[in-house]
Amino acid sequence: MKTAKEIMTVGLPAQTNAYSREVDGNMPLVDVLPLLLDSGDGRLGVKDGEDHIGIIDAQSMLQGLGSLISARDDSSVVTMRCAPGDYSASRIAMAVEDADAHLVDLWTSPAEGGMVEVNMRVRRDDPSTVIHSLERYGYEVIAAYGKSYRDAETTALRLLELNTLLGV
Repeated sequence: MKTAKEIMTVGLPAQTNAYSREVDGNMPLVDVLPLLLDSGDGRLGVKDGEDHIGIIDAQSMLQGLGSLISARDDSSVVTMRCAPGDYSASRIAMAVEDADAHLVDLWTSPAEGGMVEVNMRVRRDDPSTVIHSLERYGYEVIAAYGKSYRDAETTALRLLELNTLLGV
């Protein structure tokens, strides 16, 4: 888990308490991000006890968060929605693994109507089998992206065009 101290820019403001908000250097990034977004000037002071040790701005936060997400060219992204009571990371992982794929990353956020939106990265160029498995588990898949993925609508359109071309 990355902390504020690990992503801060070392340097002190000319005057003490120059920032409207300050965070402890050991605060996790997931807790720092909302504070940074709410800060008036887009910067947070970082403290170690009573000592001012640096600042966090949008650039340092973006670099810190970016370092948590490794680049992968063998993965797809699937977005699904479910009721909070139906959300279970282990059940979602089971559905992904039932499709003979691996869950690489998983992020959740609140969605309209009190639902939970789940974005996941799975190790598959084509997420079709993962989508079908999630739907079998009762989850609603709302979007997907993969290098070799063609959604059902595109596939149906191409089959219709092929049937027309062949005169079938």
